[in-house]
Amino acid sequence: MTAALTPIKTLPACDSASLQQIIATATTPLVFQQQCLHWPLVQAGLNSAAAAADYLRQFYQGEPVNACLVPAGHQGRVFYNEDCTGFNFQAGKVDFNQFLDRLLAQAADDTSTWYMGSTDIQRWFNGLAKENSIVLPGITPLTSLWIGNQSRIAAHYDFPHNLACNVVGSRTFTLFPPEQIANLYPGPMEFAPGGQDISMVDFEQPDLQQFPRFTQALAAAQTATLAPGDVLFIPSMWWHHVKALTPFNALLSHWWRDTPAYLGRPNNALLMSILSLRSLPKAQRQAWKAIFEHYIFDHDEVSQQHIPDAAQAMLAKPISELQARQLRADLLNKLKR
Repeated sequence: MTAALTPIKTLPACDSASLQQIIATATTPLVFQQQCLHWPLVQAGLNSAAAAADYLRQFYQGEPVNACLVPAGHQGRVFYNEDCTGFNFQAGKVDFNQFLDRLLAQAADDTSTWYMGSTDIQRWFNGLAKENSIVLPGITPLTSLWIGNQSRIAAHYDFPHNLACNVVGSRTFTLFPPEQIANLYPGPMEFAPGGQDISMVDFEQPDLQQFPRFTQALAAAQTATLAPGDVLFIPSMWWHHVKALTPFNALLSHWWRDTPAYLGRPNNALLMSILSLRSLPKAQRQAWKAIFEHYIFDHDEVSQQHIPDAAQAMLAKPISELQARQLRADLLNKLKR
């Protein structure tokens, strides 16, 4: 499938200041080739999977990690069960050393998938970031480790930007711009394998009778296969499908947002809109659409000069932390009614 897709633009490795300057204005994915090739974890992985595992063990703090087992027969696809009432994997907490032992000992003919998803390295692997992370001045990212064998993670989006560092093994990323959401057929919102809405399309065997618009998504897709040391910039809200290709692979993700955390998660606004707007008659929804466009989506072009500065309150751009706290308190009180 990926052979006919548009390749993601690839740039050579650069210093941190140049990288930060490039991604500050980037609105599409970028690959920085061999950007983190010099990291000790990458070098250990180039030696062997066991060497990479041993390197990671020295930073493990002893707290069990969350991991899952996808039984053979699912071709590594981390997904729902057949009727979407649960998932196709067994999940639980396990000692990290035991997880690595099982992963390294897996027989070549065993097609089951072991997978440890997003795991905060500051909490579980304190000290790993010192020589194995990207430093961006003024940005404090959430840095997470992902480890497994061959796996397929359904297309999903994240609100934060992401610098995904492929440290061991290789992975193929397939990315879609945010406006392709309808053509990717997102599944249930209440729960998902990784906690984020996912595409219901099986990228290995897409059912084009059930998902005919997926061909339109593919026309807009971009793809790249990352070698050890490559770094992928995933802009906020871009959908991404991830296929791990090797028996042992590891990824370090760096997530950050452009706005202060006190402004809250945009997903909360979506849930509120589902609650209060979605069931309105169409004419009323269109009226609210105009209001949202005025106050939210087109606010850069909307002047508030006709309102005295002292009276703008929540219309100020951006609102202060104090105003955000007052607004949140007001919302909480109204939701109790």
